[in-house]
Amino acid sequence: MKNNIFDNYNPQKTLYKALLDASNEHGKNYEVIEDIQRKPLKYRDIILQSIVLGNYIKRFTTESEHIGIMLPNVTALPILFFALQFTGRVPAMLNFSSGAYAINRSCKTAKIKTIYTSRLFIDKAKLESVIKELQKNYSICYLEDIKKKIKISTKLFSLIAQFFISKYYDRQHPNKDPEKTAIILFTSGSEGDPKGVALSHRNLLSNYAQVKYHIEFSASDTMFCCLPLYHSFGLNAGFLMPLLGGSKIFLYPTPLDYRLIPEFISKLKATILFGTNTFFKGYANYAKPDDFKTLKYVVAGAEKLHGDTIKLWRDKFGLDILQGYGVTETSPVISVNDLKQNKIGTVGSIMININHYLEPVEGIDNGGRLVVKGPNIMLGYLLYDNPGILQPPSTAKGAGWYDTGDIANVDDEGFVTILGRAKRFAKIGGEMVSLTAVEELAALTWPQEKHACVAIIDENKRERIILVTENKEAKLKELQKIAKENHISKLNIPKKIETTIDIPILATGKIDYINLTKLVALKN
Repeated sequence: MKNNIFDNYNPQKTLYKALLDASNEHGKNYEVIEDIQRKPLKYRDIILQSIVLGNYIKRFTTESEHIGIMLPNVTALPILFFALQFTGRVPAMLNFSSGAYAINRSCKTAKIKTIYTSRLFIDKAKLESVIKELQKNYSICYLEDIKKKIKISTKLFSLIAQFFISKYYDRQHPNKDPEKTAIILFTSGSEGDPKGVALSHRNLLSNYAQVKYHIEFSASDTMFCCLPLYHSFGLNAGFLMPLLGGSKIFLYPTPLDYRLIPEFISKLKATILFGTNTFFKGYANYAKPDDFKTLKYVVAGAEKLHGDTIKLWRDKFGLDILQGYGVTETSPVISVNDLKQNKIGTVGSIMININHYLEPVEGIDNGGRLVVKGPNIMLGYLLYDNPGILQPPSTAKGAGWYDTGDIANVDDEGFVTILGRAKRFAKIGGEMVSLTAVEELAALTWPQEKHACVAIIDENKRERIILVTENKEAKLKELQKIAKENHISKLNIPKKIETTIDIPILATGKIDYINLTKLVALKN
């Protein structure tokens, strides 16, 4: 049956055509998405409003133009998203939490001229100073203002057009190409300047089919989506996949409401939750044992899932968290565990139709750089130094191969274990030491607190590993004791522990290692 799920799905279409197909399959009047305002949208609502808004937007923009979107998880976002898809424009999802400087660099990288947002959102999020800076270089369009400007004639025309939407859409785009850019996302910037990632319609829809091979979204499911839609994990896994699969979606504006989110999940009887180790630990600390009784799939990504979090969820809720792995450049999922095949400590087996190899790395005997190729691999990067020019992926093996930059190993059963980022290794005494492994030792020693590890260069030009922890009483001798008891190499014991630095976290839940390294360097 699983083969049929993959083999029978055709990714050779646009995202808008996929929306129309989902509407036909699940019913135009099916209430598919809502937000905290509790005013659900049907498929027909998304389609109608995308026609209305799209026909307005195309008067002021050009075909294939990159358009910035700066909105939280509200139902206005999918309407705007599909309005741009309807008109053949390319949504570029901007991380509004990253500040004016980073947003400005993202816009220049993708050659964005116009940003769509909401006055209400800017006011509530207190982003007036950010908008003031962005207005110097870009046109800022507010959805509230557009709503007032749309003529009755446009609304009436769109109302009629929706009844013939497939023909109308085909006539508007006779040469539509699934291989063209459908969306631009930006890497998190956790290790450097954000890069623009151009994903095609085929990339995204191929990954939808690949994931559905493991996790079967259906009309009986409800996705609780609190991950930001400017991030690939939130956008594709939390929004597009359930929308196209007929699952109900509840959009929640932030993943950080640790007290309220369990209550919402309970009230909504949600069955699917995607998140990170940080978020899952936060929810578990506040949730009652019955809050998550309807959850069927709980999937972790974006950062390593820790053993204490797995145990906490299993003991308190009777649920196994399924760990997956992906990157923005792969639309995003590369591998995932599922309910039938879940190997703790791994990120699952590599998705169907993805080829891979491990590139040897000096000093690492039990793994290599994971390199992948498949229909979900991005069209290419957009770089700040060469804005608007696509840089397709390639390696020594040829075009289309993408080097993830992660050190991994693959066992005899095909399960993948991520050892850490290639950049997240330090050379100590001639040996390559994973900073992630140091963090894991800290988590094993003090499971209740958060820990992060960086490497800095000392006055003798040698790398030193520094552990930053929330545990104010942490001592090196405790790490040494746990390492000895668990037969962990002494190389995984840091040179020093810092307890006075707050660990910076990105909006995606990842640790901001760039700023953390700067903070540690200032103190050392």
